[in-house]
Amino acid sequence: MLVKEYDFPLPPELIAQKPLARRDDSRMMVVRRKEGTFAHAAFRDFPDYFAAGDLLVINDTKVIPAKIWGRRGGSLIEFLLFKQREPGTWEVLCRPARKIRPGDRVDFPGGLSAEVIETGDEGRRVLKFAVPDVLGRLRDIGFAPLPPYIKRPKNDDGGRAEDLNRYQTTYAENEGAIAAPTAGLHFTPDTMERLKARGVEAARVTLQVGLATFQPLRVERVEDHRMLEEIYTVPEEAAAAVERAKAGGRPVTAVGTTVVRTLESAARAGEAGMTGDAAPAAEAGESGGRNPAAEILIAPGTRGTSLFIYPGFEFKVVDRLLTNFHLPQSTLLMLISAFAGRELIKAAYEEAVRKKYRFFSYGDCMLIL
Repeated sequence: MLVKEYDFPLPPELIAQKPLARRDDSRMMVVRRKEGTFAHAAFRDFPDYFAAGDLLVINDTKVIPAKIWGRRGGSLIEFLLFKQREPGTWEVLCRPARKIRPGDRVDFPGGLSAEVIETGDEGRRVLKFAVPDVLGRLRDIGFAPLPPYIKRPKNDDGGRAEDLNRYQTTYAENEGAIAAPTAGLHFTPDTMERLKARGVEAARVTLQVGLATFQPLRVERVEDHRMLEEIYTVPEEAAAAVERAKAGGRPVTAVGTTVVRTLESAARAGEAGMTGDAAPAAEAGESGGRNPAAEILIAPGTRGTSLFIYPGFEFKVVDRLLTNFHLPQSTLLMLISAFAGRELIKAAYEEAVRKKYRFFSYGDCMLIL
């Protein structure tokens, strides 16, 4: 498969620049895989598509205010802090990167400073800050790490508070992501209460969204792409809930592509454990009420995943998916094409453009059944 086959024309005005006044005001396209059809609804109708006993899985990662601007001499440089090596030392992306070299001092607002101690490809640098609790300082001076297609003036304090609130799910809990699991941005506490009232079971997993989200495909053939690793955690109770649902024939709905990658990765780790192969990274832990006889065994624990899902992938866990509308030629578009079929997704996206759906992080959503 060629990467260019996942391109599509998108008018720039359809790229959402701001969130709607209410999270659940979003539009929702409903795609039915079996029938090969799509229809138009509103996200507030989302609970109506569930029955008692259905399982909903959410990603409760919490976005850190990872974007800051600093000065080297007279130059203003944008930094995205994406990985803490140890207290006070962070791997970053910066632009313009050509102005940042080892030994340089960078000064940030609030008296924070850092020394550049390493350089790497594609704007990567390593900063050694003068204080160990960098994350604590980011809460005071950092900005939401909005994707580059959302245009904001540099250091615009006027929109900082709104983005820190809205580029975050209402159920965010485990801090560490540098991008939001955007399918979850539509949810309000009322959404969760309505689902609970219908008898829908909810489970939480965590995938700390990292550079894989921003990773462009620099290959011509889809199969040649290699995903960067991201860290996920599946608690014992979530693994048990998924196994019970699968054993009972109840559908598992993933809120977002990050949940898909988490559950499918955990299923493969569980499968490796059943066959005696070495499962990656952390220990699985105690059984905690899980069903060892279930056809699908989910390995709980914390692991790294570089799972790349594209057409031809065999889904073992996820039956339904809520997702936003994704960038052309992106790994996320390939994932949903694997889930629903490339031609159906292509037709759905063409319809979304015709109907002027709002695209990307702050945009509308699609429920794939």
